[in-house]
Amino acid sequence: MATTTADLAKSAPHPRSRTAAGWLWALPPIAALALAFLYPLALVVRESLAPGAYADVLGSYAFREALTTTVWLAVGATIGCLVLGFVLALILAFVPFPGSRAVARFIDVFLSFPSFLITLALLFVYGTVGIANGLWTGATGDPNGPFRFLTTPWGVLLAEITYFTPFVVRPLLAAFSQLDPAQLEAASSLGARPARVVRQVILPEALPALAAGGGLVLVLSLNEFGIVLFTGAKGVTTLPTLVYGKAILEADYPAACVVAVVNVLLSTALYALYRGVSRRAGAHR
Repeated sequence: MATTTADLAKSAPHPRSRTAAGWLWALPPIAALALAFLYPLALVVRESLAPGAYADVLGSYAFREALTTTVWLAVGATIGCLVLGFVLALILAFVPFPGSRAVARFIDVFLSFPSFLITLALLFVYGTVGIANGLWTGATGDPNGPFRFLTTPWGVLLAEITYFTPFVVRPLLAAFSQLDPAQLEAASSLGARPARVVRQVILPEALPALAAGGGLVLVLSLNEFGIVLFTGAKGVTTLPTLVYGKAILEADYPAACVVAVVNVLLSTALYALYRGVSRRAGAHR
């Protein structure tokens, strides 16, 4: 006996039953997420609601200085990574040279490195007892080398740009790999110079990748802790290091939780802004 459409419709599971089954499958990961992340976050928020905690912290000079330093370091690192990453991606994608594939693969490996490892490498080169100062001492006999910028905000900025630039290069290389070579050939055949080709052909195609990489760098640099700690920049205090100082060094947990909540809200707001800009850019493309 042939199965009719009505029989198939009767045997199919009801949409409500499928929805209920989906929720049952989703409950375990939701419960695990709530236990591992949402519950500790709720404890931090509750601790920050101690009487007078927000007024004391937000009105302090240390908090305002840490907030300003965090924002300008994050913005500076993002701008530096976008410029340097765009140039490096252009060279790797459109200027063939021996070893370009090896460099591209090294960038993939570089993404897995911890931030403090890059900072230690810079300390070996530009630290007060690093290679550069050692060469200076050997050449001039002066025991005080000129390279002492790593313990300043500029040293932190250099370390962050060095570490986060591959996060911009990788999406750019993926975007350049999808670029139609016929567009470049057509622009060149019409007499366009390389700078014009980059500005009018390559850059518009790279804007979504630049936005993605820049947004990621901005959020990561806002929450960076290891680079600031390992450079030994004692005069540089960011929101993450302020949380560390309040919680570990001063044992002022309500104040530390207030700074942590502000840092989370700032990162969440930037992420929401990034998502909104990405959606608008995708809608206009």
